[in-house]
Order: sequence, then structure tokens, then C-alpha cells
Amino acid sequence: TSEIEENRLLEHRLIYGYYPEVVIKTGEEKETLRLLSENYLYKDIFTLETIKKPAILEKLIQALSLRLGNEVSYHEIGQLIGIDNQTVEKYIGLLEKAFIIFRLSSLSRNVRNELKKSRKIYFIDNGIRNAVIKNFNPLSLRQDTGALWENFLISERMKANHYSGRWVNQYFWRTHAQQEIDYIEEYDGKLHAYEFKWNPTKRYRIPKTFLNAYPESETAIITKENFVDFIS
Repeated sequence: TSEIEENRLLEHRLIYGYYPEVVIKTGEEKETLRLLSENYLYKDIFTLETIKKPAILEKLIQALSLRLGNEVSYHEIGQLIGIDNQTVEKYIGLLEKAFIIFRLSSLSRNVRNELKKSRKIYFIDNGIRNAVIKNFNPLSLRQDTGALWENFLISERMKANHYSGRWVNQYFWRTHAQQEIDYIEEYDGKLHAYEFKWNPTKRYRIPKTFLNAYPESETAIITKENFVDFIS
């Protein structure tokens, strides 16, 4: 698809994702995703391990869907759905093995108030995430556009890295003072920091704390205008 076409399709991708069946069956996206999320999604997990409480797994996926783009506490989620931390972590590991979600850890090396052991969880595909919460509203009616944009860019970048054989370490960065960077890659001995902005009119600067702590790092802001190169 050309760049112009890709931009036109962007809203569609943020809502319905990139599963081949979804891309091919135009007009049947919701039904295709419903079948994918209800039937095939859990099948892989159940072949990996005997799950004693399938309903808990469903609650867990919903809880993760609603925390998209935010830090995730195993303890909080465990309390919310009624299981212990270890089970939360185990089930998240299974969801990762089944290529439904993936984890991003926080980078902490130089700054005293960096978050040390924090993590965010993203979905391999935006469409599956929206199917889980049964929300296919257009972006104009949504509160989570920023999170969908972030999930889309990180998951598609991860796939692009995989297909092109680029080996990278992936992080996000945040301090206790709420300064943050959406996404960081480390390769060739260097940090590359990316901030994702859906609304191009909002001014944004990479935090000075980060630039002072990691002066050798390269930085970029990814918008609707330049995202195609980022996910290629």
C-alpha cells in the first residue's frame, strides 16, 4: 500500500488492527474480530496449559485492555479480579506466549527517581484489544485514541524489527515526577528515544532530565506525518 493509502487507512488500522483476515474481509471486520477473540484467542493458551479458571483469564485480558498505555501493577490487577500476584504473572506469561500481548519494562540506569521495576503491557494487535472491550467506535467518539496510537506504533514497530532481523532492547522511561518517554530502543550501543503524538498541534519536548542522563541518545517525535517510516 502507498503512503497516501496508508494514511487514509490509519484510523481503520487503529480500530480494527492488522490481522490478515480483518484486512482481507472488508466490511466484516467486527464479526471477524469477534470470532478471532472468542474462539481462536484462547485456544492457543489452553493448549499451552490447563487453565483452571478460564473466566479469570477473560477478566484479566479485559483489565489489561483498559490499562492500555499505562503502567500495570500485578498486585492491583490481582485484587481487582480476585487472584494472587503469582497467578497474574503466570497468566500474563501465557498471554505473551500465545502472542496476544507483550510487556515493556522501564529503563532505569542513571537517574535516582527513575521508575525501577515498572512495566506496561501492550496488545500485539489493536483490533483484538478493541474486540475484548467491545468498542469499535470511531476515533472522534473515543477517549483512548492516544493509547491506541501508542499500541499501534509499538506493536507494528516490533513486528517490523522482527521481520527485518533488527535485534533491539525495548523500554519506556518514567520518573516519579511523571516525566516520561513512550518508547526507547537500544541497539548498536545507543539509546533511541521516541515520543508518539497523535495531535500534531501540541508542542512537545523530550524531558531535560532524560537528555542530561543519557546525552548520547538520539530522539524523535513520531506523528501521523512520519509514522510510515517508523513501522517499515
